[in-house]
Amino acid sequence: MQQIIIGSVLVSLLHAVIPNHWLPVLAIGRKEGWTLQVVTRVTFISGLAHALSTAAIGVVLGSLGVQLHAHWSSYFRLFAPVMLILLGIFFIWQHYRHHHFHLHGHINTSKSQSRVIVALVLTMFLSPCMEIEAYFLMAGSYGWWLISVLAILYCIITVSGMVFWVRLSYKGLLKLNWHSLEHNAGIITGVTLVITGLLSFFID
Repeated sequence: MQQIIIGSVLVSLLHAVIPNHWLPVLAIGRKEGWTLQVVTRVTFISGLAHALSTAAIGVVLGSLGVQLHAHWSSYFRLFAPVMLILLGIFFIWQHYRHHHFHLHGHINTSKSQSRVIVALVLTMFLSPCMEIEAYFLMAGSYGWWLISVLAILYCIITVSGMVFWVRLSYKGLLKLNWHSLEHNAGIITGVTLVITGLLSFFID
């Protein structure tokens, strides 16, 4: 159980730091002349939409995990870690293909501010974090309380992290190589998933 919580928290933290979602909000805000308060509010709303859609899918997978564990508990304890490992390998493979999601390519900034904000929120809602979903499936073997804990932790870490980083960047207090971080996010996430899966074989 500990490895599920720790692994999901690490993925959530990494997801909050990766700029491919919140940096375009900042870029659009600067281009449109939004104040820090507006950028913060839009980041919070779009981040919350993104987190809630991810958590909703997670709850569905967690429910599946509950059912699988109830009927095939011995098989599920083997299946879930294997799935984590395979998913981790997939993200490592994706890393080398260098396929990343770029939010700014989906937003037309020639529209009014309200329409731009709606487009940002909708785009974020429709781009859930699939890296975290396997943890929800595994959490199903421990019951709804752990599924709820993961959903709450993910939403809090993701939204607060996005707001934190966008505010620092807006004020010019943060100077990092964001492209390098985004480029390596896949392999970091993949390795985290693989390690969690391996630990699940030995830690109950």
